[in-house]
Amino acid sequence: MKNIVILISGRGSNMRAIVEAGLPDSRVVAVISNRADAPGLVWAREQGIFTEVVDHKQYADREAFDAALAQVIDRHAPDLVVLAGFMRILTTGFVERYAGRMLNVHPSLLPAFTGVNTHARAIEAGVKLAGCTVHFVTPELDHGPIVAQAAVPVLDDDTPQTLSARVLAEEHRLYPQAVRWFVEGRLRVEANRVFLD
Repeated sequence: MKNIVILISGRGSNMRAIVEAGLPDSRVVAVISNRADAPGLVWAREQGIFTEVVDHKQYADREAFDAALAQVIDRHAPDLVVLAGFMRILTTGFVERYAGRMLNVHPSLLPAFTGVNTHARAIEAGVKLAGCTVHFVTPELDHGPIVAQAAVPVLDDDTPQTLSARVLAEEHRLYPQAVRWFVEGRLRVEANRVFLD
């Protein structure tokens, strides 16, 4: 049985998609947020999942916050840490602590449009395809080895909101699948490339 810890900052819709997928041989043992008002915490509690808040505003710097967050995470002995809309840039030390066992989903076809405001930037750039990427987390933001991607067309009348909604629907499909592959031991990383057995 693989233990999964999910980190959220907001509504946690990807967390919900993963929990509702009912992945075999795994269990979400904790949902942790850096914001006490994150709506996703309420949903997680309603499912009987342990929740905790580590408020980044209570710490002097990123290193102190990450150290406190790691202490909370480690109490749950996670096999996998899942970032699901966790809106904090993590320190190198934190990322290396969970190297090879921390996944993130990003709302673009990486390596394009790293960082924030991805949908507006995709529309402004005139790309014909946008999408989402599940990747292993490395110290360089949004640059880890890519597990899976899903593409959606960028329509002529798209706004950042309409494009975001279509991409999010793909995230909800893709992220649980990628987590399933990890839990099943089917992912291996070689020279920054991910291979599915």
